[in-house]
Amino acid sequence: MRSVWISASPADFSDVVRTVSPAVVSVRVKQAAEPRMMNFGGGENFEEFFKGLPDGHPFQRFFREFGERGEEGNTPRRAPRQYGMSQGSGFFISEDGYVVTNQHVIDKGTEFTVIDQDGNEYDATLIGADKRTDLALLKVEGEADFTYVNFAQDAPQVGEWTVAIGNPFGLGGSVTAGIVSARGRDIGAGPYDDFIQIDAPVNRGNSGGPAFNMHGEVIGVNAAIFSPSGGNVGIAFAIPSSTAQDVIMQLKDDGTVVRGWLGVQIQGVTDDIAESIGLDSARGAIVAEAQPESPAQKAGLRAGDTILAVDGTKVDGPRDLSKIIAAYEPDTKVDVTVWRDGEEKDISVTLGRLQDQEQAAAATPQAEEGKTSLDKLGLVLTTKAEAGLEGEGVVIVEIGPDSPAAEKNLGTGDVILEVGGMKVNNPADVLKALEKAEKDGRKAVLFRVESNERSRFVALPMNVG
Repeated sequence: MRSVWISASPADFSDVVRTVSPAVVSVRVKQAAEPRMMNFGGGENFEEFFKGLPDGHPFQRFFREFGERGEEGNTPRRAPRQYGMSQGSGFFISEDGYVVTNQHVIDKGTEFTVIDQDGNEYDATLIGADKRTDLALLKVEGEADFTYVNFAQDAPQVGEWTVAIGNPFGLGGSVTAGIVSARGRDIGAGPYDDFIQIDAPVNRGNSGGPAFNMHGEVIGVNAAIFSPSGGNVGIAFAIPSSTAQDVIMQLKDDGTVVRGWLGVQIQGVTDDIAESIGLDSARGAIVAEAQPESPAQKAGLRAGDTILAVDGTKVDGPRDLSKIIAAYEPDTKVDVTVWRDGEEKDISVTLGRLQDQEQAAAATPQAEEGKTSLDKLGLVLTTKAEAGLEGEGVVIVEIGPDSPAAEKNLGTGDVILEVGGMKVNNPADVLKALEKAEKDGRKAVLFRVESNERSRFVALPMNVG
């Protein structure tokens, strides 16, 4: 075998930087702090307290400057309005002054100023922002022919050069270079994580700035860094241009982003979950719960269904499903392929409109009597009635240390709703479901568990003890 030697000298970035720098801006955001109400009530007793202090006491000065009351003696005074200031980066995407930045840069802003490379300042208005992808669009007021840049149409290759330009620590026009380190990173920032990882030095203030390829095209919008110390350690994350371009165009057209909504709580399929439901490999996204009155529930999707594809597009995991569904317009009819009862089935679903929903926390129930122990799994169970609760399911009241249940992060107060696809309302139902799974030769059995009003699936091994 003959070895191959590739020699490459560092690239010269000056041409790219000279071309694209005029399009990169600093973004200054004025944020109004919440006004504080100062109530100096208390009538004569309050006033007498201050009058009784010795001369020169610091509280007397406090009273003179801030505590002088109105005629009623208890009139609340509004503290002077205070403002915060934050800075980030951005870039022009059109000659008429549209500027892309991060949502977290403009968050809670009341006034926005765009500063170009020559120090010229322009007032800007917020067109729209999308928290889920951390993108925002500003529009510079007035008319001018701004230098702008385009989004790259092709995804960058791992190992290719990238140049980041922005406003780190208020130092506008800073240029750094590195390579694309990885693609498709999920850093837990949101349901549509698909970050490009770069090692070009990026610091605070670079947020919202562009990462360029060697053609001067924007491959990503810098959004986050990994930094135990707070400074650059060579790991930064950019929103890919494919995501940014779609979101920004929607913001430009409507000021908001509209996404399709399926209405399911989902989780990934692990090897033991795949084994417990008879799936040939760990793939798809298993439905922990179909939300009430959601498109999924109305179409007949239910807990335990494993979504394998949408309109023929393969679903490898929960993140894939979220991105696929979000790409559809509301009211679109799609065919969802699920794994149910050992076979594939297509279900037609008319998607709704994605909306934010709040989750309420549930109290943790406890029980003292009527317990049933499943020593092999490390579970002690009781009925909901014994736990002083209403509804379906069986309550976990104890978890054995170092048990299979503990390893799967089950906790006291969790409610078991189903075991092996069978609904359970008392410990005897759980035992019956376990016996059936053992008779069917399952190496693991699937539990559907509810905690804090959210459902998830947990596969516990049968061959223990």
